[in-house]
Amino acid sequence: MLALHCIGTADGRIVLWAEDAARPDRRPGKAGRQAAPHPFAVPGGELAERLGVSGEEVSVRALLPSYPSAPVPSPELVRDPLAGHGQPRGTVKLRPWLVSGLATTATVPEPEDVRLGSGARYLCAVRELAEDLVSRGRVLPAITATGAARWRPAPTGADSARLARLRESMPPAVRADGTPAPAVLTAVLNTLVDAIARERLGELDLAPGGLVPDAAVAVHALLESLTGDPVLGTPSLPTERLAGALDSWRASASHDGPVRACFRLRSPEDERGDDWAVEFLLQAADDPSVLVSARQVWDGAENVLRRWVPQPADLLLAELGRAGRIVPEVDRALRGTHPTGLTVDTAGAHAFLTRAAELDQAGFGVLLPSWWQTEAAQVGLRLTTSQPGQPGVVSGQSAMGRDELVEYRWDMAVGDATLTAAELDALAKAKVPLVRVRGRWVHLDQRRLAAGLEFLRHQAEGSTSVATIMTLAALPADDPLLPAPVVGIDGDGWLADLLNGRVESRLEPVKAPPGFGADLRPYQQRGLAWMAFLDRLGMGACLADDMGLGKTVQLLALEAMARADGPRPPTLLVCPMSLVGNWQREAERFAPDLRVHVHHGADRGRLADAEADIVITTYNLLARDNAKFTEVEWDRVVLDEAQNIKNSASRQSRAARAVPARHRIALTGTPVENRLAELWSIMDFANPGLLGSVHRFRARFAVPIERYGDEDAATRLRRVTGPFVLRRVKTDPTIISDLPDKVEMKQLCNLTAEQASLYQAVVDDMMGKVEESEGVQRKGLVLSTITRLKQVCNHPAQFLGDGSRIAGRSGKLARLEETLEEVLADGDRALVFTQFAAFGGMLVPHLAARFDTEVLFLHGGTPKARRDAMVERFQSGEGPSIFLLSLKAGGTGLTLTAANHVIHLDRWWNPAVEDQATDRAFRIGQRKDVQVRKLMCIGTLEEKVDAMIERKKALAKLAVGAGEDWLTELSTADLREVVSLSAEAVGE
Repeated sequence: MLALHCIGTADGRIVLWAEDAARPDRRPGKAGRQAAPHPFAVPGGELAERLGVSGEEVSVRALLPSYPSAPVPSPELVRDPLAGHGQPRGTVKLRPWLVSGLATTATVPEPEDVRLGSGARYLCAVRELAEDLVSRGRVLPAITATGAARWRPAPTGADSARLARLRESMPPAVRADGTPAPAVLTAVLNTLVDAIARERLGELDLAPGGLVPDAAVAVHALLESLTGDPVLGTPSLPTERLAGALDSWRASASHDGPVRACFRLRSPEDERGDDWAVEFLLQAADDPSVLVSARQVWDGAENVLRRWVPQPADLLLAELGRAGRIVPEVDRALRGTHPTGLTVDTAGAHAFLTRAAELDQAGFGVLLPSWWQTEAAQVGLRLTTSQPGQPGVVSGQSAMGRDELVEYRWDMAVGDATLTAAELDALAKAKVPLVRVRGRWVHLDQRRLAAGLEFLRHQAEGSTSVATIMTLAALPADDPLLPAPVVGIDGDGWLADLLNGRVESRLEPVKAPPGFGADLRPYQQRGLAWMAFLDRLGMGACLADDMGLGKTVQLLALEAMARADGPRPPTLLVCPMSLVGNWQREAERFAPDLRVHVHHGADRGRLADAEADIVITTYNLLARDNAKFTEVEWDRVVLDEAQNIKNSASRQSRAARAVPARHRIALTGTPVENRLAELWSIMDFANPGLLGSVHRFRARFAVPIERYGDEDAATRLRRVTGPFVLRRVKTDPTIISDLPDKVEMKQLCNLTAEQASLYQAVVDDMMGKVEESEGVQRKGLVLSTITRLKQVCNHPAQFLGDGSRIAGRSGKLARLEETLEEVLADGDRALVFTQFAAFGGMLVPHLAARFDTEVLFLHGGTPKARRDAMVERFQSGEGPSIFLLSLKAGGTGLTLTAANHVIHLDRWWNPAVEDQATDRAFRIGQRKDVQVRKLMCIGTLEEKVDAMIERKKALAKLAVGAGEDWLTELSTADLREVVSLSAEAVGE
């Protein structure tokens, strides 16, 4: 195993060197003032062969943390814990060592036996920036002092912040030769940019045409040296003059310093005024909030900038001179001795606004008025809708819905202000692109205005379907269906209220019918009224309450209320098999008058013969018996745990959409688990066609939101889906106030030496095969390896399957025993979840013997009667205090509030699934604070994937509110980083 490092030098050399876990074979000599050969370093020639890269073999004097007798092994150097290496003694200091390495500009390689050190990872980040600059064309030629032609970076203002972060985050190992961080970063970035640009240009013919002979010779020589030999091959060429011209050119188009000029545009304070102000400022590149006005600079009050630059006044003049090449007015301001800003008219302000992007690209800061490039500053279309009817509570048949015709009218508007004919006429005659309308400045696009007026002449008003209106509400600003963006939707009907988030105003007070066996909490009454309102409209609903907030009781109340006035066709309720019994019990408890039929088992008959109000079945049977289900005209189809249809192409998802029903409801605590396509699948079930095809949804919403964090797309998605998704979380104090706190903690465990050895063996085996496989074969290999690694992290006996002893071989088991000992000592109860039923079976006898107590164990093979009996015993408070559950069988549908400790032994790597399991205890009825522990082995894939889990959680919050297949899509390099074993993983 190699630990790969990087040292950058002031002359731009990038030296890769590596520590080998198998070295040294002999005890190294004592470190002294003279640099001794590093005992762990791999010789440069051998390193080139092992990495498969070319480069010059070099030796670099490096200051490294060391004991008196040897350098401190890097954290990435995983040495065999069984090899018995002696631990050096003495004070750790920086001592010089002669490091053998490889000077190269190649991409950092990652063979299967290599782990990247902090320096190598840092080099990857710098190379990523260099490749980005070259890809965007942010490079310019230069001539060095030795007469060589080189490509140099030309960063923008945004790049300046990246450079500042790289300067601050440089690991000490990268500058181990003693060169300051800024010099190392500049030299390394220059080297990489030049190498990448030359590689990209390749054999391109860049010879210019149409130049005078002398200029052609000079330019041709320069281009040849930029693509081939960097030394200019024309001795008579005036390189100093050319170098100066290139330096000046590059300086005008790039910025990589810690402080830059910034320009702030202010609109006239007087409503009738025409004087706009452009302020000159200096701004810190890595902290844009640090701003110093030019007036403060001239007054000498700029001390805040002196930690970046010694002479802010000189820098300000230089920066303004550079900006004057883009905005000529700035150049004219330099005629004064102490320029502080500009005063321009409205036309000049618009000219400045249009050049703002150029200033930003050149590396300057630009602060524009908040209204610029917002809906409030644009002329757009405003839609007003109206329709008859005031929907109330549930009735037998809906006269409304997505196919209802509604009246509409289009108007031109600015933000929420509809423009009059006189205002439109004035705008059409405007001679400048910036005009003031009703006290606000508006950016007027004459072509868009003309197209909008033409659109109004032909389609100002009429009637269309609700579905069409909702499609228009979701259109992006640049969609060709409309000549201008939709800046507002208004009206006096239910559709306008839905699209503007005013559903609450439409909800009529609704109570459960007499005889219903529960008193609904206020938020549950609102949920019932919301579903009843959408039922009246014939629109589907997605009730996305957190687990434990009572989705079951709300749905049963809706069913009881709907049937209080007389019979109607049955409702089909689809749920996982583990929840069938729960629905039966809850229906009997809360709505005993409802007739319930379970469609399951070998003797299931014709659905048409079932005399029932609710027919309960499973997702598997829905797909298998789909022909039977499509023969019945259902009143309502309800999907519980609707995330089961998140894959729109799956068999059960297609089966659910094929079932005919008047009304559709999806119940789920996780409408988005991993990707927005899952939301599309659920919404397309509830309201078919609402979001268009899945391909259109990806283009309009999924890609902009997931890839680019597009808030406008997220807003449009919420506008369309918001009326049909009701999301409440139990931590919201407005929802429920009597639920105790939930305290989550992640507990890190060390591997034993045996576990570490097995873990590394599995990683080595996978990485030896994964690069040679692809497609389904690669995916299967990765998934099987991930399972094996998780088994190793749990216990060697689980991985080996040899029936060997349990005690003393697993760090995770030791931590579990410590935790359970505390739980039992306090008289508490605990739920212990594992995704491996076989592991649970191994633990039951061990834990029972260890704590001299009975241990309950629920898994997929547990019969329904025994499962119900175990739940009842545990909830009674008289049964065993430890309940072990397989995550798949016990993670949903159960109420186990007798426990106030939840322990996740291994990670499913889906936050929604884990939260659902936790919610077996953290739900209504819990009277104690719930402590949730997630056990992870430090330095393994469990810890590294946990960081990814936290990032995945943000997606659901953006749009609304899995398993581990997504890991198979990682690149080989990313996969290696995730599964690699860190040095700190092994315990004593």
